[in-house]
Amino acid sequence: MRFVIQRVSHAKVTVDNEVTGKINRGFLVLIGVCDSDTTEIADKMIKKLVNMRIFEDENGKTNLSLADVGGELLLVSQFTLYADCKKGNRPSFVKAGGPKLADDLYEYIIEGCKKTVPVVEKGIFGADMKVELLNDGPFTILLDSDEL
Repeated sequence: MRFVIQRVSHAKVTVDNEVTGKINRGFLVLIGVCDSDTTEIADKMIKKLVNMRIFEDENGKTNLSLADVGGELLLVSQFTLYADCKKGNRPSFVKAGGPKLADDLYEYIIEGCKKTVPVVEKGIFGADMKVELLNDGPFTILLDSDEL
């Protein structure tokens, strides 16, 4: 499982000209699922995400979490995080989780985050989404379950 975590001042997702998710200060998280992912892996990723301390404290040090700053989450499913570009110029997505598994785990992650984060917004799984954000920093982290 892969999360691309972007610290944002604000972000939103639009599908067919309708806003499906919108947040203020917090994290926009792009979520990629592979075929070997499980709810146990998702639990570890959720715990790491919601406790990530990448907001600045009064001394300018990245020492504060979402809870510390009243941050919000915008979660967006993105199978392209498992693109394999080793051969040729057209990426292969054979490592990405199948739609049923990926959608189930995406919804599981959303519900898991809602247990500790008051505002959790989302995109629409499998839709053509337009994502807008103001990355604060910029500050972007790649969290890969293979490295936990």
